[in-house]
Amino acid sequence: MLSILKFHFHNDRHQQLFWGIGILIIATTLHQLQPLLSSTPYDYPFSPPNKTDITGQLEQELTFHKNRIRQTPTDGLSQAALASTYLKLARATGDANWYLLAEQSAEQSLQKLPFNNQGAQLVKAKVAEARHDFDQAILLSNQVLVTQPYSEQAQSILITAHLGKGNLSKAQAVANTLVERVPTLSALTLRGLVRVAQGQDAEAIRDFEAALKAEEPQEAGSSAWTRTLMGRFYASRGDYQAARQLYQEALEILPRYPLALVHMAALDTRQGHYRSAQKLYSQVFTSQDYPNVWDHVALQGMAEVANLQGNQADAQQFWQQAEEQFRQHQDLETFGHRRALAQLLLARGDAADLPEALELMEADLKVRQDAETLDTYAWVLMRLGRWQEAQQALQKVIDQGTRNAVIFYRAGFVEQQLENESAASQYFQAARSTDPTFSQRDRQLWGLNR
Repeated sequence: MLSILKFHFHNDRHQQLFWGIGILIIATTLHQLQPLLSSTPYDYPFSPPNKTDITGQLEQELTFHKNRIRQTPTDGLSQAALASTYLKLARATGDANWYLLAEQSAEQSLQKLPFNNQGAQLVKAKVAEARHDFDQAILLSNQVLVTQPYSEQAQSILITAHLGKGNLSKAQAVANTLVERVPTLSALTLRGLVRVAQGQDAEAIRDFEAALKAEEPQEAGSSAWTRTLMGRFYASRGDYQAARQLYQEALEILPRYPLALVHMAALDTRQGHYRSAQKLYSQVFTSQDYPNVWDHVALQGMAEVANLQGNQADAQQFWQQAEEQFRQHQDLETFGHRRALAQLLLARGDAADLPEALELMEADLKVRQDAETLDTYAWVLMRLGRWQEAQQALQKVIDQGTRNAVIFYRAGFVEQQLENESAASQYFQAARSTDPTFSQRDRQLWGLNR
């Protein structure tokens, strides 16, 4: 029942819309989901790690592997280990130079050890995934699976790559296979993400909760990651209490965890707790543990808070600083920051930015077709008054099964502009059913007020 929103309109599109959303409203209300949303404690059962200086630890790893390579220059496995550490630094800092070094080191490893070198192949696959070159990531992962058919890393890459391409059925098939074989924290979390993308709320919750039951003490980072993703899901359904509990627990595990900080700040912003949101965002871009990668996110969040407070001068200053962070990165095209920059330009609301935002999203659509990408593209098209094209983009999202209040509201506004009042009304009702707390403040944050 919860996946009923996977619409397929044929001869009578609005009749299908009416029945699809009508059944959804009956089947999925916040009242019905409440026992699932708030009944399970998410306390971390282990002692949090004593050290959170991630980059410092990784730099020590670099020194170790480089010393080994100097002692045994022909050792392909040591070179692969070095590539893996470069990749970890890339993910921790967001600095594209680490990705390039990881790729170069992996290629050198494969030159030294062309066969049975799955570690180097996986690094190359992960770099391709970071570039949003999903086809290459899938190709490389499948090559690993030929010799290591049970590789959890290779299958995880396949799941996220298929999600990025909008191929949810393929992502689900791989996720099911992975969970059946190794029901680990990461595997169950990934399947939970697939089910969220498909609009299967109850199934997603079960996977997330099963993931936490499978967590181990040595995977604190993954434990914080899963809780943050669960919190994001609950926030999108209007259960602020459950979301806050999960974010707080993630920050108990990793006190400066930027993903949890920005989502907690976004939750505070939604609730009008602006001072708390500002404090959380300030912790992100003053953190020494995770430089670079989250700075522009925090700056944009500060801009949104200032804008909601009516302080346009500060908002424009923060938006300008966030934009400068993007422009300083030479990896804008290579490592997939196009969508994030387009969202910044759209949120700022300057009509002069629209041509670039459109160009960015048209380029991004060539490599990924997930819900957020299609929704951002529809946002640009709405601002340009290209309503039928926006309708088509949003229909692709809805056909995937996605349940999201922002997307439903956007679809409703598009239908209003096309004078399809019945369809618009049904989309607005679907938005309210999905997240009953979605407010005028939320609509302002997502460009739904213009």
